[in-house]
Amino acid sequence: MRTKYLFGAVLIAVTFAGRIDAQDVPSTPALAQRPTDNPPVSETVPLTVPKGTSVQVALDREVRIAKVGQPIHGRVVEPVYAFDKLMIPTGTEATGQITNIGRVSGGKRTVAALDADFSPDRSIEVEFNEFVLPDGKHIPVHTSVTPGSGQPIQFISAAGDASQKSGVKDAAAEKAAEAKKATKQEWDNAMKQVKEPGKIHRIQRYAVAELPVHPQYIDAGSVYFAELQEPLDFGTEPLTPDVAHSIGTMPPDGSVVQARLMTALSSATAHQGDAVEAVISRPLFEDGHLILPQGSVLHGSVIQVHPARHPGRNGELRLVFHQLQLEDGVQEKVEASLAGVEAAKVDHVSLDSEGGAHAAASNMRFLTTTVAVGLGAFSMIGDSGGGDLGHSTAGGAGGYKLIGIAMSLAIRSQPFGMAMGAFGASRSIYVNFVARGHDVVFPKNTTMEIGIASRPTGSVPATSQE
Repeated sequence: MRTKYLFGAVLIAVTFAGRIDAQDVPSTPALAQRPTDNPPVSETVPLTVPKGTSVQVALDREVRIAKVGQPIHGRVVEPVYAFDKLMIPTGTEATGQITNIGRVSGGKRTVAALDADFSPDRSIEVEFNEFVLPDGKHIPVHTSVTPGSGQPIQFISAAGDASQKSGVKDAAAEKAAEAKKATKQEWDNAMKQVKEPGKIHRIQRYAVAELPVHPQYIDAGSVYFAELQEPLDFGTEPLTPDVAHSIGTMPPDGSVVQARLMTALSSATAHQGDAVEAVISRPLFEDGHLILPQGSVLHGSVIQVHPARHPGRNGELRLVFHQLQLEDGVQEKVEASLAGVEAAKVDHVSLDSEGGAHAAASNMRFLTTTVAVGLGAFSMIGDSGGGDLGHSTAGGAGGYKLIGIAMSLAIRSQPFGMAMGAFGASRSIYVNFVARGHDVVFPKNTTMEIGIASRPTGSVPATSQE
């Protein structure tokens, strides 16, 4: 029995001594940090053009509408980036087809017929299904064209600020002016790749469109916003420490970024305070360092809006951006406004020095009104007995074109011609000078240049967008 107790005591003593020795041995954290023969794997960035990205395609040749399935051909006029890499350059070929030719309602057809137009324009839907890169690589795509596109577009820069101050402000203004000039030049160069109609061709097309029965065309140079319905994967690239460190650095004053409008805007429907969102479509570099990658988001709001109204008063729209959000969720407060924007040529949009957009009426309204008034006045000259066929016919032409002419020839009455002429002149004056003016309209995916500057308030944590 004593032997068992003695053995147990010895065992306890040995165990206790072992614990003391273990406590005396220092820990070795260096083992967890020991060098390894294999270097750590660096982070990578996916080079993916996400679903919903808009690719701007301009038709490079005129299309005479014939049937559904008819092929169309164009060129990419705005480069497409993924993170900091150019994926689809300007000039890339785009092929597609007409997918739908809309029907004309009975009411619209009747009104057009009264104006001697028996071939009113129909709505045309298209899609693009393949891009051919300059190196010959074919990329099949599935796209959906954004409503509001499909017409000739021009790029408009904001007016210069005549009240520039000295010092840093002058340098920033000069930098912004150079950036706007470069973007305008890029747009002009891109549009040189398409065969936009010249003046003589436009006159010919105008004359054809005035015929009672005429074909319908899509003009060369018409720009479509083709949204990708599936992402395009171009692999990955390593995210180096230098790139990771430079991302999110606020751009200096005078920096201009290019972005796509994600919120369709119109001075007819917008209200002060409405939220506006734009996605940066082209990465911003400063001294060779990536500052803002493609995909960063600008949040803003409408601060001033005036809808078009009578008599002939045109719409106005002003918006600002006040928050910049990077893809990792970090947000910065900024002060930013429009420095340039795409707009349909028929809308005659202009930007003031502070980025406010204003619509204007076409100067052609003076010519058309002068012609209508002249025809009306000419119809009142001549034999009141109705013997002067030319004067009554002129009045009919001023009223309802071919229908008016035909009725004047049938009735052979100067009073009727005078009435038609007066009607045509009055209608022209009303439409061009008295009726509701033109609104400022920016469809979704409109390309914008945004002049951006930082505020001294610094960054704020990411928050949910309500």
